[in-house]
Amino acid sequence: MDTLTVELGSRSYPILIGAGLLARADLLATHVPGKDILLVSNTTVAPLYAAALKAGLGERRIVEATLPDGESHKTLSTVTRVLDVLVANRFARDCTVVALGGGVVGDMAGFAAACYQRGVAYVQVPTTLLAQVDSSVGGKTGVNHPGGKNLIGAFHQPSAVIADTDTLKTLQPRELRAGLAEVIKYGLICDEPLFSWLEANMDKLLAHDAAALTHVIRRSCEIKAEIVGRDEREQGDRALLNLGHTFGHALESVTGYTRWLHGEAVGAGLLMAATMSAESGLMPAVSVERLRKLLERAGLPTEARDLSADNVLEHMRIDKKVKSGRIRLVLMRGIGGSFVTAEYPDAALRRTLEAHLG
Repeated sequence: MDTLTVELGSRSYPILIGAGLLARADLLATHVPGKDILLVSNTTVAPLYAAALKAGLGERRIVEATLPDGESHKTLSTVTRVLDVLVANRFARDCTVVALGGGVVGDMAGFAAACYQRGVAYVQVPTTLLAQVDSSVGGKTGVNHPGGKNLIGAFHQPSAVIADTDTLKTLQPRELRAGLAEVIKYGLICDEPLFSWLEANMDKLLAHDAAALTHVIRRSCEIKAEIVGRDEREQGDRALLNLGHTFGHALESVTGYTRWLHGEAVGAGLLMAATMSAESGLMPAVSVERLRKLLERAGLPTEARDLSADNVLEHMRIDKKVKSGRIRLVLMRGIGGSFVTAEYPDAALRRTLEAHLG
């Protein structure tokens, strides 16, 4: 088992990465506090792993809240269902909410934990690659709104992140590919050697090679833990983690959260950010082509010809990162050299959207 730490002073917490962790009663006893547990999962993951997790948690009061699966259910009304279960079972402030699932489950369970009695403990048990490398770490919780992605939420750090890599064995190929988009993102942000490693090892990752998957999970969590540790609430460097997301979130929201998996939209958004960087004279065309080839090898989309550039731009304008009416973007001076800026040619943004959309 690998152990990393998100350094946040008194609120620091471990990220545990390894095989068979759901069966480790000793580990769960140490890292899942409280005698009263609300186990939040969904209709896909609960039948696979809820029983094993409950057995590992031992003799505690465990109540389950099983939610519908899918990004389209990441709403306030679904979180209200979780809160209703907490209230109906008279959970007190010393309870713990355990999120067993992918990023949607983790975001909603964490948001419910942030809201209930002004904040109770929660533990992330991510079961998708995307959640293990990204969304389970960092304390961002929340839900979508018809007007935009993740517009309603709170920062609420977990007590622990327990990433059992065995859960990836049941992951559908499409979900695996979606998670790889976030791994590629980390290479683009600040780790060119990781990007090159992905170019050399993509076939192993797509084949579910356990050692390769463990490597990218650990490296991704190392990068994110370091960034979150120095900028918890996205006042500075943490905004770099949004590379590709302003474009990607707009793709998700304009299609009603039903067409794209989050990682698929991020993959397309990464290439749009690279194209935008090249259009702005920042990034060489050869680097954009390297990214395009890697995304294609990962089986990720790179364009959406049936979507309107004007419509996507309108959704980008209500992104959380807009300041003083200006869309802030994460751009690149090359692979591994990302930065946040609102200073770019508007014509470059228009050309980028038109190059990838209808």
